[in-house]
Amino acid sequence: MTLTKTLTAALVFTLASTAAYAETIRIGSSLPITGGLSVSGEKHKRGYELCTQLINAGGGILGKQVELIVSDNRSDPATAINQYERFINVDKVDAVYGTFSSRLTFPVAAILSKYNMVHAVPSGGALRIYEQGYKNLFYFQVSAAEYAGKDVTAVIHDLIPAGEGPKNAAIVSADDFFANAIATGLTGEKVMDPATGKEIADLAPGYLAKEGIKVVMQEKWPEEGFNDWLNLANSIKRSGAEMVIGLTASAEEAVQLTRSLKTVGATPKLVYLSQGAQSEFVEGVGESAADGVMIHTNWHKDAPFESTLAGKPFTNGDFVKAFSAAYGVEPDEDSAIPFAVCQGIEQAIAGAGTTDNAKMGEWLHTRTKDAPVRTVLGRFTWDARGLAQDKSHIMVQWQDGDLKFVAPRGEFDGITPFRYPKAGF
Repeated sequence: MTLTKTLTAALVFTLASTAAYAETIRIGSSLPITGGLSVSGEKHKRGYELCTQLINAGGGILGKQVELIVSDNRSDPATAINQYERFINVDKVDAVYGTFSSRLTFPVAAILSKYNMVHAVPSGGALRIYEQGYKNLFYFQVSAAEYAGKDVTAVIHDLIPAGEGPKNAAIVSADDFFANAIATGLTGEKVMDPATGKEIADLAPGYLAKEGIKVVMQEKWPEEGFNDWLNLANSIKRSGAEMVIGLTASAEEAVQLTRSLKTVGATPKLVYLSQGAQSEFVEGVGESAADGVMIHTNWHKDAPFESTLAGKPFTNGDFVKAFSAAYGVEPDEDSAIPFAVCQGIEQAIAGAGTTDNAKMGEWLHTRTKDAPVRTVLGRFTWDARGLAQDKSHIMVQWQDGDLKFVAPRGEFDGITPFRYPKAGF
């Protein structure tokens, strides 16, 4: 083939590809399908895929079908950055969905801001992400991780009789963005921007101190490769802590910590974990060890949230039914959150009438209490930083092998009485 014919063929292919892209709305997401964050990454992929399939079955967005492009970043920040660069500069996506974990979201946020893309974040709660001044950042969870302790201690204050709550606590955590952020709020530390040394927030005296709970032990384990769980559990037992706070970077770490506490015969009155709302947790530790464990979450299958999808009413119950039919298991929050991100981007494109990210961001910023983004996680509006407004975590507790929601009271029907003190270890 001559050079002229080769160039002509390439041009025809390019024009055909461009025409094909024009008939679809392309959305890219880099997810940790393999590596240390793979369990949650695969579930995020399912949430994005199901939402995309249902949107396309309902006629698409602005009359166009949605093409979802997912790349595996192998739980590596540098790979995630490169993949979002490729989505924008090579794949020419119209929009993006965020990745999983603060560790990946923090560097990705800078890249997406550089290209003025709307960054809908499914998982990345460290406050420092939202204090960089990025314009089009929207977090699809309750609040920054530093503030999670507010809802944890509210359970102790509201659901345990006065004088019977835990008097002290052991905090053990992964040396991870997300886990460190929750610990910062619980213990009342200052939040610093590591790049500039600037103080972002001062959370003193901390949520535990406000509740009169003394920290008698605090220990971190390395972000990767930690396996000395029994020694850690024995240290917790020796501390005599009445409350164990386990701030894990993954559901698997929550399983390992809980198993180890059971093995050494620890007997805390209350166990709170930052992960563990997944079915893999109770399967991994057994019903007796899981019983009474409390977790904060953004979603529960029985929460009566009402939303829209493909321009039509779509309830949380509809989501559970569709997910169960597609995958043969009920969803958990690791799939519900990305599903909500997909709903948010769909509503932004439809509301703005375009895939112009500046206009999509403007539409999202102008949401109000009476005109919010409506998702299977409930309603969303955001402050200027990109953090959700007027939302509280759903506090859940494993009881007899089922995940029950125990707070906030007065918001939903079906609240289950809180079990305290914990038994089962």
